[in-house]
Amino acid sequence: MAIRNVVQVGDDVLRKVCYPVEEFNEKLWQLLDDMKDTVKKEHGAGLAAPQVGILRRAVVVDVDEGFYELINPVILLQKGEQDGAEGCLSVKGKQGMVKRPYKVKISYQDRFGKKHILDAKGFFARAICHELDHLDGILYIDKARNIVTGV
Repeated sequence: MAIRNVVQVGDDVLRKVCYPVEEFNEKLWQLLDDMKDTVKKEHGAGLAAPQVGILRRAVVVDVDEGFYELINPVILLQKGEQDGAEGCLSVKGKQGMVKRPYKVKISYQDRFGKKHILDAKGFFARAICHELDHLDGILYIDKARNIVTGV
């Protein structure tokens, strides 16, 4: 396992749409393990593969509900609304207010390719939506208002 370099805003990789994961093998497992180590070292709530320079539809989320590896995730349902502050490991030193759904239902695959359904609410839902945006080249600063620096 290794700590990967987190790509920063301005790098073109963050604005690209990611490709589906098709091979569930040791290379993917290493990426997921490295992403987990990296998000922990950076004290983040999540990390998407493009944030470490890999254009694949894979994210990790580390919240109170536990640690999740979400491969090829798709939002099936969104309910409600929440407004809250967000930051990003790829946009260091800034924070802004972003509206997100309060609840989401997603489908995803695990590191072995098995399909799952997950319901999330509150901060967990926010973190999932934030990370899934990365897979389509969207950063929270594209949706945020009242961005402040120095945080």
